[in-house]
Amino acid sequence: MKLEVKREVSNDVCTVGALYVNDVFKFFTLEDPVRDVKIMHETAIPAGEYRVDISFSNRFKRDLPILLNVPGFTGIRIHPGNTAANTSGCILVGMTKGYNVINYSKPAFDSLYEMLLTAHMNGEAIWIKVGPA
Repeated sequence: MKLEVKREVSNDVCTVGALYVNDVFKFFTLEDPVRDVKIMHETAIPAGEYRVDISFSNRFKRDLPILLNVPGFTGIRIHPGNTAANTSGCILVGMTKGYNVINYSKPAFDSLYEMLLTAHMNGEAIWIKVGPA
């Protein structure tokens, strides 16, 4: 399965983009701002391609998608949330977007998670490409 985050705009509050699954637009995304110098819990991950696995999150107390081998970052997950206050470098997904916010995050995440879990259970490799802003 191929995921792609196309970052559309990054400002000093957040980065909003679009998530494509196998080249089809599915959801909006929200991340921390893209920065040249990393600020812990306040910076989006570097653009690149990352393998995605599903594992237990101690923070959320449930299985969640995790991006592997992100340079300079650990524990980068895809999970529900609406604003930059809900992320520490992670990728949030939502059904609609506004100014510095995404909405209907829980149903968006549930839908995405079902797709990812099916692929994972079928032994399919999951990759995500995160583009520059």
